Amino acid sequence: MSTTPSTPDRSARPPRPQAVMTVQEVTRITPNLIRIKVGGDGFDAISSNESTDKYVKLMFADPAHGLIPPYDLTDLRENSPEKLPRNRTYTVREICEDEKWLSVDFVIHGDEGVAGPWAKTAQTGDTIVMVGAGGKYRPNPDAQWHLLVADHTAIPAVSAALEAMDPEARGIVIAAVTDEADRLLPEAPAGVTVVWVDDDDELIAAVRGLDWPEGTPQVFAHGERETIKTIRTVFKEHAVPREALSISAYWARGRAEDQFQAEKREPIGKID
Repeated sequence: MSTTPSTPDRSARPPRPQAVMTVQEVTRITPNLIRIKVGGDGFDAISSNESTDKYVKLMFADPAHGLIPPYDLTDLRENSPEKLPRNRTYTVREICEDEKWLSVDFVIHGDEGVAGPWAKTAQTGDTIVMVGAGGKYRPNPDAQWHLLVADHTAIPAVSAALEAMDPEARGIVIAAVTDEADRLLPEAPAGVTVVWVDDDDELIAAVRGLDWPEGTPQVFAHGERETIKTIRTVFKEHAVPREALSISAYWARGRAEDQFQAEKREPIGKID
């Protein structure tokens, strides 16, 4: 008689500490972009790292449920799963550990979803709960050259990467942002070229048509799932080592965030 090994209970892992943060500043950077600075004593629950693609998971509870942060997620899962906060992942644009604050950029697309509408109405003194920070990528000063491929959702991470690059770095940034008002990046090193395109089709075409410099690049490629899957084939054609790649989807066209996150564990959500 054989037995099937039990699968470790993911819920048995210690919950990550929740940072209960206060909105300190709301800035409309462009008509489509809002930067929100949050901080306070809750900042101590944030575990920072040296990556330039740092991200936090924001937790949005339905006000009608009257939940008080930090949330007892274990109790909610067991007794009231319908009241669980909805999580949304966002890149940290800036962080200051000494002054205990961080900022997050929100791209605004209408009134759908939970994060965008919250950002549109956020005011100084509001509370937001978050967990993090995660992140893995940072420009390697020893890389022969850098290739950063992004859509609007990955611009904060690209911005942080450019700010962290060695002044002598060489590379290319290809970014798809439709509205010219949103084409905002910090000054790049002199050896880094920035190419703006209008949409994902042009992004794919630009990567395919790129005149690759000599040497192996360190690659950062993040954006819409199917677009990034297509671009991944280009990196395979150029035999870019997997260890030189930071590649993932930040969203999927036609998918709500909850469905997109659930599909990350399915074959459709994999980017090899």
